[in-house]
Amino acid sequence: MVYLSMPRPEFNTQLSLFSGHDERFITEYFRKKTGKPVSLILTDNSTSILSARIKSGVVHIRFHRMLLNAGIDIIAEIAEFIKAKSRRTPLLREFIKKNSTCLRNKPPRAVHAVLQGRYHNLGHLYEAINRDYFEGRVTASITWGARGTKRAARRRTLGSYSVHTNTIRINPVLDKRTVPLYFVEFIIYHEMLHAAIGVGKKAGRNIVHSQEFKRRERLFRDYEKATVWERANL
Repeated sequence: MVYLSMPRPEFNTQLSLFSGHDERFITEYFRKKTGKPVSLILTDNSTSILSARIKSGVVHIRFHRMLLNAGIDIIAEIAEFIKAKSRRTPLLREFIKKNSTCLRNKPPRAVHAVLQGRYHNLGHLYEAINRDYFEGRVTASITWGARGTKRAARRRTLGSYSVHTNTIRINPVLDKRTVPLYFVEFIIYHEMLHAAIGVGKKAGRNIVHSQEFKRRERLFRDYEKATVWERANL
C-alpha cells in the first residue's frame, strides 16, 4: 500500500480552477497506467491526501477531491507514485501547498462544560474575573476537568487552556473546602490570561509565560497571598 499525507501549510491561497477532471477520467487514466482494474474513492480527508493499495488484483485508490483540479502532469506523477511507491512527488506537494484552503479543518470536539463543583461554581467566578480584569473580552469556555484518583490529580496541572477548543479546564483537586476561594480565582485568572494574551514567539520558539504575561499575572488582587498558599500547600 502506498500512502501520502501532507502537513497542513501555514499559508492560504485560493485554488486556481480550470475545467478539471472527472472521476471517470481519473479512474480510466490510472487503469491504463497501472494495467490493473481501479477502484477510486473521492475523499475530503485533510490529512490523508492520497492512498493506494492492491487487493485481489484491483488498485484501490483514495483520492482527495481537490486533486481533480490538478494538471495532467501532476496526475501522471501520481500514477508513477502509485506504481513505483518510492518515487518523489514534487509537483503534487507544490500543488497541495498552493491549494491548502481546499483542505477541511477537522472541527474541534464539542466540550461539555461542568461549572458547578462541590464547593465552587466556575461560571460565577469566571464571569466576575472577566468583568473585573478583562472588561468581559475573554470568550473562552470553562469547565472542571475529569475527576480521577488523588495521585493522578497531583500529577496534572492545576489549570490548562486549549487554543484549539478555546476552553479552560480547572483541576477538580481544587474543588475542596480546604482550598481558599482566592486561590481558585487565581488559577482561573491565570488561564484566562493565556486566552487573552495567546502564545508569543522569540527566536522561533513559543513563549507561553512572557514578561508581559508575568507582569499582568501580578495584577491579580490576591497574587501574593495565592502564591504563598500554593507554596505552603501544594
